[in-house]
Amino acid sequence: MKRTHLLFLVLSIILFTNINYSQEKGFGLGVIVGEPTGINAKLWTSASTALNFGLGYSFTSSNSLFDFYADYVFHNSNMLQSEEKFIVYYGPGARLKINEHESRLGIRGVIGILWLPGETNFDLFVEAAPILDIIPETKFDFAGGIGGRYFFN
Repeated sequence: MKRTHLLFLVLSIILFTNINYSQEKGFGLGVIVGEPTGINAKLWTSASTALNFGLGYSFTSSNSLFDFYADYVFHNSNMLQSEEKFIVYYGPGARLKINEHESRLGIRGVIGILWLPGETNFDLFVEAAPILDIIPETKFDFAGGIGGRYFFN
């Protein structure tokens, strides 16, 4: 068996073995592609709130090194009616952007849509986040992307 087939088989078993697990609890780790692109993590604090973290690299800014962000998000599963489980989330957060010449600290607000496919232990999301940098000067910025996370028991 080729390595790619074996890798696909192992990943499929990992993703679909725990059918009864709900993503609305626990800790998830994954990736986000966009602005910034990097690692994303989510820690559920209740059935409707979570902490959302990210560490990424900005490909659109010159001299950019890293973007760190953290959000406290609220989830509303009643906004989108569908047979699939789509949840709208939103909340306040903070962002620290580090580049070669200066670092920027700002506040951000995030809004997104989360898809929980069936009763699996992963999610997919798309989000947008306007940012107001406040240190060292006031400047408006924008972040957003698409991603997915795997939730551990």
